[in-house]
Amino acid sequence: MDAFLASTLAVAVAEIGDKTQLLSLFLVARYASRLPIILGIFVATILNHALSALLGAWIAEWIPEAWLPWILAVSFVAIAFWLLVPDKDDSDDSAFLGMGAFMATTVMFFLAEIGDKTQIATVVLAARYTETFWVIMGTTVGMLLANIPVIMAGKWLMDRLPLATARIGASVLFVVLAVVTLWAAVMSV
Repeated sequence: MDAFLASTLAVAVAEIGDKTQLLSLFLVARYASRLPIILGIFVATILNHALSALLGAWIAEWIPEAWLPWILAVSFVAIAFWLLVPDKDDSDDSAFLGMGAFMATTVMFFLAEIGDKTQIATVVLAARYTETFWVIMGTTVGMLLANIPVIMAGKWLMDRLPLATARIGASVLFVVLAVVTLWAAVMSV
């Protein structure tokens, strides 16, 4: 359950102000129906984060066990700093928009997540926790928790969220994950 909760919280907070939230806002302005957009986000996130988590679990198998907590802690801190950098909207007109709301959302979200903070965070979380399935579920739920309100409330919500505060909060969360990872390593010795 720790893997699920940590993954959900980490991604939900890290997503605030992320380019995929901006993409959600763009898609909801483009398409009238919200359900296909939500389902597209779900499918894209499951696929992208499953591949990422499997990569993280595979990496964890090859790194010497004594090194893993230190590498993970450094990775969490690197993500914490990365979160402080605001994203920009890359969702200009795309060839995928003619595919309909569901397919356009699925393809655009999958591509937007490649190399994104939350994808890297998923790799690191899967390397940290042995419950890969729960990391995938947690990061997917976190993605939905961050994007569904944007889809439902749209611009009204985005105008009222203090994005700088959210980025700082997400950054602090990843620093806490780094400290907890190191603490657990030191206490197990």
